[in-house]
Amino acid sequence: MHILEDLKSRGLIYQTTNYDGLYKKLKSPPVFLYVGFDPTADSLHIGNLLQIITLIRFSKAGHFLVVVNGTTTGLIGDPSGKKSERPLLAKKDLLKNAHNIKKQLKQILKPVKKSVKIITNHQWFDKINIIDFFRDIGKHFPIGYMLAKDSVKSRMSSGISFTEFSYMVLQAYDYLKLNKKFNCELQIGGSDQWGNITAGVDLIRKSLSKEVYGLTLPLITSPDGSKLGKSVKNGIWLDPNRTNAYQFYQFWVNTSDEQVIQFIKYFTFLNKQKIQKLADKVKAEPAKREAQKILAKELTQFIHGQSAMLKAQKISQTLFSEKLELLSKNEIQQAFVNVPSISMSKQSEIDLIDALVLIKACASKTQAREHIKGGGIYINGHKCNPSKQTINTTDRLRGKYTIIRKGKKKYFLIKWLI
Repeated sequence: MHILEDLKSRGLIYQTTNYDGLYKKLKSPPVFLYVGFDPTADSLHIGNLLQIITLIRFSKAGHFLVVVNGTTTGLIGDPSGKKSERPLLAKKDLLKNAHNIKKQLKQILKPVKKSVKIITNHQWFDKINIIDFFRDIGKHFPIGYMLAKDSVKSRMSSGISFTEFSYMVLQAYDYLKLNKKFNCELQIGGSDQWGNITAGVDLIRKSLSKEVYGLTLPLITSPDGSKLGKSVKNGIWLDPNRTNAYQFYQFWVNTSDEQVIQFIKYFTFLNKQKIQKLADKVKAEPAKREAQKILAKELTQFIHGQSAMLKAQKISQTLFSEKLELLSKNEIQQAFVNVPSISMSKQSEIDLIDALVLIKACASKTQAREHIKGGGIYINGHKCNPSKQTINTTDRLRGKYTIIRKGKKKYFLIKWLI
């Protein structure tokens, strides 16, 4: 199947420049294409993951890939999709982020490493003479053209600095340099990058009289339509130190029935027949969440490896069965890393009512007694006996943790310092 037909069948094409011309161009691999990531955080996230997996699809179709680590553009800040000015990063922090992201990219793209180049754009920006840049590049960017771009137009009421206003020129220059260096003829990115991508296409046409192409992918959104990215609270990161394998697995397991098949098309390499079978199961037996589990398995294994994926599955199954005593220390740490917790030292026990208030599972001692009496409090997966007075050494998992649950899903953790 032609790569564009595959992308189209998966709903991955949001916009393209000259679709017919691009289709013809891609029929004769290899074509060099590129995507850029500005290192404004120390890790990539799931929005970037869609672009990375799309790169791999192109590689499997015989094309060559260039990934640009935006060590210069990241210092400026892309206004696309932003309601206000980005805070500027110190150069040393941005370079540290770039180093971390390069390691991530090398690991994730390892299966197709022979067709990938990872480069930084300071390689050419550090050599620029600003007057020459204004004369040779700036002349191709009429102010009216720039004001018409959504990334600028959407900010006119709240304000945009010259710094961010100039961003599209810098990204367009990336494309020009990559075309000269590698004969790069396609740039891909999220749909919020359309203005920047077409600016590069236009710059190459004006300065080199060559046709190149742009393609954008849909943005990854939550069910309410909000973008999932690095600025979102509790964002889903690709670095296990920021989002561990279990949290990553759970994010995908919790995908809604409305989104799961689309995400399987976007993020996995499953074929059309397998996807259709999963879609039928979502309709016939949604409670089994089979599609969500396969999505979570495929992506957790892809990013974290098989061993971490199997651990994440075990934690998920153990929590569901409430056999918490089967969890290791490391698995407890992964599963409950973000739940409210308290650390206890010296004493060997704590009054149960006091503990529930201290850990903020209950607002008051009266409320704590009511929840216990109503059977709404669980200690290490077991319903709390109304006669229970304290949490003591017998209530510690692996000698160090007591897991409290209120109701069906609200967890709390006591860490015993030993």
